[in-house]
Amino acid sequence: MVFRAPTPADQVETETLVVTSKVKKLVRDRSGFNSSQCFVDALTRKVVEEALKGIERAKAAGRKTVMGRDLES
Repeated sequence: MVFRAPTPADQVETETLVVTSKVKKLVRDRSGFNSSQCFVDALTRKVVEEALKGIERAKAAGRKTVMGRDLES
């Protein structure tokens, strides 16, 4: 088992932010593989992590609107 350090996304309590059925369909259509709920949960954590980074970038730019460019590194 691989352990990872907690990220800010781990500190945020959240519900699933992706459409589980759409994610599972994408995985199945592209690979024929099944996907577990823990995959969907990990994907949600990634979404939260990127959203939090985007918020910080928008703040640093003096904006109150998070934009697509705030997701770019």
